[in-house]
Amino acid sequence: MPGLPRIHIVATGGTITGAATSAADTAGYRAGALGIEALLAAIPEAAQLAHLSHEQAFKRDSKDFLPGEWLQLAKQIEQLMTQDDAPAGIVITHGTDTLEETAFFLALTLPRRIPVILTAAMRPASAHSSDGPMNLLQAIAAATRQALAAAGPLIVAANRLWRACDVTKRHTHAPDALGGFEAAPLATAHGTHWRIPPILATQPLFPAPWPDRLPEVWILPGYAGAPAELIDTAIASGVRGLVLALTGHGSVPEAWLPALVRARSQGLAIVRATRVPAGGVTPDANFNDTLQGTLASCGLSPWQARIALMLGLAAGLSHEALQNVFTSAS
Repeated sequence: MPGLPRIHIVATGGTITGAATSAADTAGYRAGALGIEALLAAIPEAAQLAHLSHEQAFKRDSKDFLPGEWLQLAKQIEQLMTQDDAPAGIVITHGTDTLEETAFFLALTLPRRIPVILTAAMRPASAHSSDGPMNLLQAIAAATRQALAAAGPLIVAANRLWRACDVTKRHTHAPDALGGFEAAPLATAHGTHWRIPPILATQPLFPAPWPDRLPEVWILPGYAGAPAELIDTAIASGVRGLVLALTGHGSVPEAWLPALVRARSQGLAIVRATRVPAGGVTPDANFNDTLQGTLASCGLSPWQARIALMLGLAAGLSHEALQNVFTSAS
C-alpha cells in the first residue's frame, strides 16, 4: 500500500522461528529452525501496517548468544539507521532465554533515531496457538510509531511494550513469561493498536564507536556455603571484573572477604548485585562499598550489571564513573 513506512526485520532465531514434529509439542522443538520468511507468511495483515524488508542475521537458540554478537548486532543496526534509505523502524526477532541481555546491551549503545523493537515467543512457530505471529505483528505496529524512538530499544511481548531495563524472563514456559517485577509496561496493545502515553526520552550511555571485543566479566552466585575459591578461580582466569549475584541486599559472605581483597588488589572491578528479583542493591547499604572498593548494581539485575560493567571497562571508566553508570541505567 502506498504511503506506508518501511519496517526492517532482523531475525536472529529463537523459539519464535522454532519447529517441532507435532503441533501439540511446545517443548521438544528446535529453536531457529525456520527462516523469517515462514513467520512473515503467517501474518499477511502486516502488509496493511508497513512495507517490510528483512534479513537473517543469525539462526540460533538465544542460549548460545555471545557478547561478540551483541556488538555485531549493534553495529549492523546502527549502519541500517544511518544509510540513505534507512527504514522507519527496526524489529528484531530473538529467543526469550537471553532476550533481556541483548535488549539491555542495545539500549545502552544504540542511537535514538528510529524505533527499535525486539520481540520473541514462548511457543514455537509449529505449535497450536503459537504466540510468535501476534507478537511479531504487534512489534511491527510499534515500530511504525516514531515517538517510540526516543525511548531506545523496547520489547514487545503478550500485548505489552516494555523498556529493556525493566524486563526479565519470569517463567520457564508461560506465554506471558517476559515482563517486569516492579515496573509497569510502557504501553499496552489491543490487536495492533498501541495505547502509548507520553514518552520519556533517553540517551545511550555508550554510543559508537564500540570496541571490537568486550572485556571478560563473570557472574558468581551467592548461596549457603558458596566457596571463596570461586573468586580465586576468577582471578586466575584473568577476568577484568566480577558481578556477585548475592543473597538479600547484596549480602557478602564473611568467608569471601579475603578473596575479594585479593581480587581488588589484582585490579578486578567488583559489583554487588542480588539474586532477589526486585529491590536492587544500594551503594554502601549492608556493606561498606566505599571502604572495600566495590560497586553496587543499584536497580540492575546481575545480568544487566555484567553488561554495563563490560561496556564501562571497555570505555576505560573510572570507579566513580562506573558507579554512575549503574545508577543511570537502572
